[in-house]
This record gives sequence, structure tokens and C-alpha cells, in this order.
Amino acid sequence: MNLFSDIRGLVISALDAMVAEGALPAGLDFAHVAVEPPRDPAHGDMATNAAMVLAKPAKMKPRDIAEALAVKLQADARVDLAEVAGPGFLNLRLAAGVWAGVVQAALQNGHGFGRSDMGAGKRVNVEYVSANPTGPLHVGHTRGAVFGDALASLLAYAGHDVTREYYINDGGAQVDVLARSVYLRYLEAHGQDVAFPDGTYPGDYLVAVGQALKDKVGDRYLDTGEEVWLEAVREFSTDAMMALIREDLKTLGVEMDVFYSEKSLYGTGQIEAAIADLDGKGLIYRGTLEPPKGKKPEDWEPREQLLFRSTAHGDDVDRPIQKSDGAWTYFAPDIAYHFDKVSRGFDALIDVFGADHGGYVKRMKAAVSALSEGKVPLDIKLTQLVKLTKNGEPFKMSKRAGTFVTLRDVVDEVGADVTRFIMLTRKQDAPLDFDLERVLEQSKDNPVFYVQYAHARVCSVLRKAGEAGIDASDAVLAGTDLGSNAHEAELAVAAKLAEWPRLVEIAARTNEPHRIAFYLYELAGSFHALWNRGNDLPELRFLQDDAQASLPKIALARATAIVISAGLGILGVTPATEMR
Repeated sequence: MNLFSDIRGLVISALDAMVAEGALPAGLDFAHVAVEPPRDPAHGDMATNAAMVLAKPAKMKPRDIAEALAVKLQADARVDLAEVAGPGFLNLRLAAGVWAGVVQAALQNGHGFGRSDMGAGKRVNVEYVSANPTGPLHVGHTRGAVFGDALASLLAYAGHDVTREYYINDGGAQVDVLARSVYLRYLEAHGQDVAFPDGTYPGDYLVAVGQALKDKVGDRYLDTGEEVWLEAVREFSTDAMMALIREDLKTLGVEMDVFYSEKSLYGTGQIEAAIADLDGKGLIYRGTLEPPKGKKPEDWEPREQLLFRSTAHGDDVDRPIQKSDGAWTYFAPDIAYHFDKVSRGFDALIDVFGADHGGYVKRMKAAVSALSEGKVPLDIKLTQLVKLTKNGEPFKMSKRAGTFVTLRDVVDEVGADVTRFIMLTRKQDAPLDFDLERVLEQSKDNPVFYVQYAHARVCSVLRKAGEAGIDASDAVLAGTDLGSNAHEAELAVAAKLAEWPRLVEIAARTNEPHRIAFYLYELAGSFHALWNRGNDLPELRFLQDDAQASLPKIALARATAIVISAGLGILGVTPATEMR
């Protein structure tokens, strides 16, 4: 049940009737007619812009359209009052029975309330984290992991067929550096004193890897050159790091469907095939790029190179894909990887990158546009930095990692549920301040506590109802007459519940899971306000002296818990049943 969609349908039907009666000209486009919550709740329950968007094409005054439309809408039993405001906006107040229907729908459908078929089963690939396999995940990866995972869950909830994917960057020079760093720990495991040159990875997390390598090969690689051990140690080290990364992700509740190796693109003809596809479309040529303004990128050479005509698909400049010595640039395997995604038949692609990859957005969008001939959209979401503090001071780096705060550090401090929720309390492209003390406070200012407390309060009501012998099963509650829930505080909760299906579709359409966290905080606020009013007004309390009088109140509380639980499920957070 999407009440806003239902009322929009009512508005469209009324407009169709006005056209049939000659009150509106034929041929009008109703696509931009919307029904939304009013900016000020005092103005009504819903508002429509119909008169405003139709006035110009209809060559009529907005208020004339609005007044005629108001008459039509008010004739429907669901609308108590339709009032024209300002130049022609139309505010609607709905009948109390409408809100009862929302609560009943939530009770009848459970977590299905709010689910949408908007995605129509379209296949979406969400690639996120994709960290270099050179060490444990850090706090920046944590934000990308939470955002990507919540987005994937949101899209699935809205009817998409979602694949969660991790791109293993194991084809570049950084894995050679990893292998050399592990080799040093291997020597250390044999009792040798070692020094870590600049550019290697000195973190303690490689101590166990060096020991594991010793356990596997013994002294085979002692006193030998890189030509003997580099390739084998690189593979061993990468596997060890990916096992560590998988464990980190599991700690956060993130499970991938696909782990795709960059290395698998080399020597298999896949890079060549992708470039050949672009060449066949006239998008590959040999040329010399002008030197860029400011800092020169690593892949720029003042000589003839093989170039991708990315400007033909919206990029600022054409991009090199092969160096003058025949080696591929970093961009070439990324093109091949996305060519593989397109070839797998996805209807849409989403990449979640760190903020430092902003310069990659246009070129990747150009590549996917070219490879798919504009048929497969690519949305790239950049996640900004996270500033960690504790007791007013910057949170210190991990001793194990050596240079940064790890995902494990954060989860060990506050838990996976708190970490996930807080990471979604800001839009992903805005910097995030994460206070490790404040997020554990039991106050309204802590959104995690505030939402979880609302759910725990409902669980408390249900436990007490059971102790009192009241059958508060969802089936019983759904069949209860909810007409007595008529106080403004009760109607405010029901109205907020009605926004849930609409909010899901908006968040999924914009790829913005933070909207779910914001909504849950607002819903919790409405519920806590009702709870607090019950302290002053006994008739608003969820448990009344009479069991039958309690059922409508419990039904409203239970519906609230259903939506909170569903929303937390999308965010990957376990609902609390009690607060300690």
C-alpha cells in the first residue's frame, strides 16, 4: 500500500473527469502532477501541485483549476477537506479511516509493507569497497562498505535484482610491494633482523602472514632473489589479505556475491577485446595529448599514445589506454572490467568510490556509455572522509595497521550496528564526524539510540500485553477496529507510517540509503512524542485497563515496530528488543 500513490491516482482520476466535462482542455500531460507531504504539517496531510503545473499548458489560472479540482477530490470519502492555498496549491486533509488502513496494511504485510516492484526485476550491479589487497580495511573503506551494502539492500527491497561485487585490485605494482613486505616478515620469522624501506607495508598485520609463509615453504626462499619467490609470494600474500578483508567485511555484516580479480583480465584477451570493441566504434586512435593544466597525471606522456575518444561520450579530454612502451595504463583494465559487467547483462551499474577517485568519474561513465552504446547507465557514488574522535581527541591509529584506523578498530569500539547506522546519518558525499563516545550515549541526540529505543519500547509493550493475557498477534491486531486512535499524536504516527512506501521508492530512485536513516529518526520521534503524551493523558497509553481498548493502541505501536525493523534491515542493523 502506497497511500501517496493512491491519492495521486485519485487526483489523476479527478483531472480526467474534468477533461471529460470540458473543465480542462484535452491532451494535457499529467506526468509532473505530484502528491507530497506539505512542508508545514499544519497545512494538511498531503498537497498536490496539479493546478500549478497544468495552468500554463491549459492556459488557465492556477486557482481556477485548484478550486474545481478541490470539489472533485472532496467528494471522495478519503478526503475530509481540500483547501486552495497561495497561487494554486491544493492541501488535503484525509479521513481518519485512511490512517487506520495504513496501520492495518503494515500489520497484514509485515516487512512487505513498503516493498516496491518499482525495480521490475532489473539487474543492478553494485560494486563497493574494492580496496587494494595490501592490508586490513580502514575507516574510509568502512563508510564505502556500509553505504554500498545498504544501497544494495535498498534496491533489492524496491524490486531490483542486485549483485554485490568486490573488484580485487591485484594486477598492479602494489601487490609486488605487498609481496616484498611479506618476504621481510618471512625473513623475520626466521630470526633475521629486517628494516622496512619507504614504500613497503610495515604493519603488524603481516607478521602472521610471514610466519604462515615460513610454515608453508620452510627455508626455501632464504638467500634467493626475487626471480625465485616474487610471483609465488605475491599470490600467497594476496590470498592472505583477501581472507583478512573477507573477515573484516563479515564483522561488519557485509557479504559479497562476487569477488572479481583484476589479474584475471591480463593475459586472457579480455583487455584486448574491450579495446577492440571501442576501436570498432571508431573511438580508439593514436595521438598526443596536450599537457594538462596544473599537476600532470601519472598516465600522461608528451608523446604519441593509444587514446580513447572519451570526449565523444561526455568526458573533458580523451584518455590514454596504452603507453608508448606498449604497457596498459591503469584505465585499460578498468575499461575491460566494465565491459565484462555490460556483457553479463546488467541493466544498470553503480560504483562506490572513495572521494580521491573523483577524477575517475567522467572517464568511467564515458567508457560504459561507449561500451553499452548508451544503454547501461553508470552511477558513481563518491564517499567522503570520516573524522574519528573519542573524548574530544582524534582517535589514534591502529598499532596493528601501523598507519591508519582499521574497520576492526571502529567495530571493536562501538559494535557493527552502531557503526553501520552512524555511517548513514549523512549523505555519502558529505564529510562525516564520528564521535566514538557520543554514539554510545542514551539520548535523543544519538540517532542510533533514539531509533532503537523506539523499537525496544514497542517490544516492552508487547511483552507486558502478553503478561496481561492479551492476544496481540499481528492477525488479531490487523482485525481490530482502529477508530479510537483519533488523537493528533496517534494520527501523527500513522501519517509518518504512510510515508514509508513513498520514501523507499524515492531513496531507491536516487540511490540514497541515508534517507532511510533520516526517516527512521523522524518516525521514532513521532512515536516517542506519543509515548510521552501518554504520561499526561492516560487514554493515550498503549495498555489500558480494558483489553479491547488496548488493542488499537498496541496495533499502532506494533505497526511502528514493523516499519522500524524493516528500515533497520535495509541499513543492516539488528533491531533492539530491549535497552540496557
